[in-house]
Amino acid sequence: MDYGVASWAELAPDLVAVAAGRAAADLVIRGGTWVNVYTRELLQDHDIAIKSGRFAYCGPDASHCIGEATEVIEAQGRYMLPGLCDAHMHVESGMLTVTEFARAVIPHGTTSMFIDPHEIANVLGLEGVRLMHDEALAQPVNIYTQMPSCAPSAPGLETTGAELGPDEVAEAMTWPGIIGLGEMMNFPGVINGSQQMLAEIAATQDAGKTVGGHYASPDLGPAFHAYAAGGPADDHEGTSEADAIARVRQGMKAMMRLGSAWYDVEAQVTAVTQKGLDPRGFILCTDDCHSGTLVNDGHMNRVVRHAIACGLDPVIAIQMATINTATHFGLEREIGSIAPGRIADVILTSDLRDLPIEMVIARGRVVAEGGTLADLPVAFDWPQHARATVNMARDLEAGDFDIAAEGDAVRARVIGVVENQAPTKALEADLRVDDGIVAMDPAGDVCQIALVERHRATGGVTNGFVSGFGYRGEMAMASTVAHDSHHMIVVGTSKRDMALAANRLRAVGGGICLFRDGEEIAMVELPIGGLMSDAPAQEVAEKAQGMMDAMRACGCDLNNAYMQHSLLALVVIPELRISDIGLVDVTRFETVDLFVR
Repeated sequence: MDYGVASWAELAPDLVAVAAGRAAADLVIRGGTWVNVYTRELLQDHDIAIKSGRFAYCGPDASHCIGEATEVIEAQGRYMLPGLCDAHMHVESGMLTVTEFARAVIPHGTTSMFIDPHEIANVLGLEGVRLMHDEALAQPVNIYTQMPSCAPSAPGLETTGAELGPDEVAEAMTWPGIIGLGEMMNFPGVINGSQQMLAEIAATQDAGKTVGGHYASPDLGPAFHAYAAGGPADDHEGTSEADAIARVRQGMKAMMRLGSAWYDVEAQVTAVTQKGLDPRGFILCTDDCHSGTLVNDGHMNRVVRHAIACGLDPVIAIQMATINTATHFGLEREIGSIAPGRIADVILTSDLRDLPIEMVIARGRVVAEGGTLADLPVAFDWPQHARATVNMARDLEAGDFDIAAEGDAVRARVIGVVENQAPTKALEADLRVDDGIVAMDPAGDVCQIALVERHRATGGVTNGFVSGFGYRGEMAMASTVAHDSHHMIVVGTSKRDMALAANRLRAVGGGICLFRDGEEIAMVELPIGGLMSDAPAQEVAEKAQGMMDAMRACGCDLNNAYMQHSLLALVVIPELRISDIGLVDVTRFETVDLFVR
C-alpha cells in the first residue's frame, strides 16, 4: 500500500475547494472538542474535514464539506488532538526494526518520530543508516531520520564497527528523509574545537537542518557555554531544573525524556510549573524505550501522562509533544497541529489527563482503533550480511576473564550503576587476590564486567568490575547491545557462565542471554546488527520480560536493569565506563588503570 501524502502545493486547490464547500472531503470528524495547540484552547463541538491526507477545514461546522462518498466519524464530544511526536529516540533500543516499532507505537497515538540510528551506524556504518532511513520512509506514519554524528561516539576511546565523518554527513543531508544531525555526543570535541565535529555541524546547518545536542555533564560553566556556541539546537541529557533553565536560556530546546529507565521529566518540568518559563522552549521525548514498555505501558502517551502527573497543564503537555517538536524541526506547516494544510494526524480520546488512545488517524487514514492496528505496515527486507555481525575470533573460556595482580589484595576501580539514570558512579573497592587472580566480592555487590570485541574478530577482552546489580549465586548476562560501540558486554559472578553466555551469543548472531549455574535461563535473539529483531513487538517484549524476570531471580531488583547493563560501555556519559581500549574516566575523557596505585 502507498502510505504517502502529497505536498501542500500539489493539494492546495483541492484543500481550498473542500474548505469552501465546492468539493467533498474524504473524511469528516464531527462533534469533537478541538485541542488547539496554537491558542491553548479546548473548542467544543467542532468538526474537522480531511482531503487526500491533509486537513482542509477545522471549524464549528463541516457539513458543507460532506458529500455522498465522505466518511463521517462521530467524535461524540471526545477530544481531537494532534498525533503525538517523539522528538528524540533510538529505534534500536526497542530491540525492534523500524517496521515493528511503528506497529507497536501507532496504537498509542504516536504518528511522528525523529529517530537517531547511531546504534546501527556503529555496527554497519552509512549503509546501516541508509537501510533504516529507507525503512522509515515506507511506514504509514511520519518517521524522520537524524544522521548520526558520532561513530565512534568518543574517538580514541573506543573502536566501532564503522566510522562516520563530515563527508558521510554531507552525503546524508541530501537524502529525502534526513531531518538533521543526530545527538552530538562528543561534547568534549565540540568544546575543544574539533575540526571534524564542527565540520559535521556546519554541513548540517549549511543544509538548513537541525543539529541535535547531547551535553552529559553537570558543569554549567564555560564548558557548557562553549558547547552551546558550537551549534546544537537541543539537548535531552538534562537531569535537573538548573539543566533545563540553562539550555533554554541559551536558545536550545530542553528535551525532557521519559524512557524505560530514564526518568528526567519530573526534575526539570518545575522550570515551567514553578519558575514560569515559557513552555515553548520545552519538548518531551523518550530517548530509549524497550519493547516491554511499548507493549505494556505505551510510548509518547505515557510521557504526556507522566508530565501531566508532574504538574503540567494537560494542553501544555500536549504542546510539548506536538507543535513544539514540529516547530523545532522546521515542520510546523506539516505536522504537530490540527490546522488547514497540515498532514492529517489525529487522536480521539475521552480524557486529556489519562489519555486513553481510542482512535488514531495518520495521514487521513484510520490506522488504529481501541488499541488495535487497522493495517499492518509491510515488513522491510534487511540483507543477510546485516544478520552476521558478531565477529568473534573464537569461543571464550573462563580463563579469558581472569584479572591478574600481585600481592594479597588490590584496590580496584568499580563502575557503579545508578537506578533510573544513564550516568554511573566511579567507585573503588578493596578486593582479595587468590593465586595471582583478583577475586570478585558478590557479598559486597562487586562482580565482573567484560567487554568482548565483536566487530573485527581481534579476540580482545577487556575486564573490569561493576557494582549495583545485586547479583547472587553463579550467573552471567551477555548482550551485543552495548551503547554505543556495540561490542559485547558480559556481567557475571561466574567466569564459567560468562564464557557460556558470550559463546551462546556468538552462535545465534547476537542478542541478550542469561546463564545461571551453567544453564541458559533467558534469551532474546537480536539477529539484525546484534541489535534488533524483526519479530513482532509482543513476542520480543515477552522474551525481554523473561530476561528481566531472570535478572530478578539472580538478585537484581533495579527498575529496567537491562537498560543499565546496555549502557556500561557508553563512553560519553560520566563517570566510569568500559571500552575495548580499557577503563574510561568520562569526567576527564581518558583511560585509567583498573587498579588504584
